[in-house]
Amino acid sequence: MKTENKVLACVDQSRFADHVADYAAWAAARMQAPLEFLHVIDRHPEIASGADHSGAIGVDAQENLLAQLSAEEEIRTKAAREQGRLFLNALRQRAAAAGAEPVDTRQRYGNLEETLAGQEHDVRLLVLGRRGEAAEADNRAIGGNVERLVRALHKPILTVSSDFSAPQRVMIAFDGGAVARRGIETVAASPLLRGLPLHLLMSGRESREAGHQLESAKATLEAAAFEVSAETIAGDAETVIAETVRDRAIDLLIMGAYSHSPLRTWLFGSKTSDLLRSATIPTLLLR
Repeated sequence: MKTENKVLACVDQSRFADHVADYAAWAAARMQAPLEFLHVIDRHPEIASGADHSGAIGVDAQENLLAQLSAEEEIRTKAAREQGRLFLNALRQRAAAAGAEPVDTRQRYGNLEETLAGQEHDVRLLVLGRRGEAAEADNRAIGGNVERLVRALHKPILTVSSDFSAPQRVMIAFDGGAVARRGIETVAASPLLRGLPLHLLMSGRESREAGHQLESAKATLEAAAFEVSAETIAGDAETVIAETVRDRAIDLLIMGAYSHSPLRTWLFGSKTSDLLRSATIPTLLLR
């Protein structure tokens, strides 16, 4: 699919792939954008052979062993490619049945982050699971790729973690910063959330400047024909957002992501990661 402004769904063969497919199909249909599923196969999978080669001897032992290993690798590669093809075809049919069109698939060998960076200029929205194949075994709330991908890319990323439910009530966590202001403009210009009520939330201490920023954001969205409510609630951002999501039955959260450097995050932690761990609803991350 050689087209700009597509919705790109990044999937692996985990139980979260269906969730990603359903939300990606929903987004593509609302945006009237083409949808593509991307499956990246690790170029160097950690696969150990069961055979013991330690006692190989003879003049041609090394050449024979290399030939054998090469043949085994070729068999594994063909099997992985075919399994991936069947997996992607099933997701394509699922998305088409949900109303997305056109739907295409792409399978690549290599590094996920590098592959996505190379396609970013054609992407309008990226959809991925908050957890994936590697995170299932240790029951982590966030897959290891999420923070790296969000930091590396500059397009909106919709992260999902549960069964699909078409969003009806949307909240924007607004802090008045540059990322949040650009996010308001992005939401206002996009058909993705058109017709859905939006709730703007600022957390922390009230001030005249914060009030002006919140009113400006509200006015921008109202000018784009959104129904908007807005409030400021004192308290810690993670706690306030989690409580408001629960109390207002919010089913889609929008927020800026990873505005601090990786070093600062390593030293002090990340509000974005904390919120992703506490949120059980799909979250649209803006950079």
